[in-house]
Amino acid sequence: MNTTTYAAQPSASKALHIALWVVQVVLGLMFLAGGTMKATQPIPELAVKMVWASDIPEALVRFIGVSEILGGLGLVLPAATRIKPMLTPLAGLGLAVIMLLAALFHLVRAEFAGIVMNVVLGGLAVFVAWGRGKKAPILPR
Repeated sequence: MNTTTYAAQPSASKALHIALWVVQVVLGLMFLAGGTMKATQPIPELAVKMVWASDIPEALVRFIGVSEILGGLGLVLPAATRIKPMLTPLAGLGLAVIMLLAALFHLVRAEFAGIVMNVVLGGLAVFVAWGRGKKAPILPR
């Protein structure tokens, strides 16, 4: 059994673990920052950066923000603490679903520039879900 600090399966390469950690931390910070903006900024101020924010109910904007904050934390904290690390791939899947829904929303509104970022972030979230769920899971304490 592998006794390193990440306590993962020995079949996964060290490079994969490093890549997953880098993606987890970067995505976590991005979703934490974006979610905090959506959850806390006044809607008129937020609508300057994100036009769509003034076109949907404020409660939905806040819900999306809180979901992104929780997902961003879920990408890192369970794996880092090794407390319920199976939550990390679930957070990745949840964020991938949010990005899929966001891409569809932007597609309906013909906001094609926004779709690129949704696809990239969603793809990276799927990578974390796959990597931490199947290929290089973190073992609990």
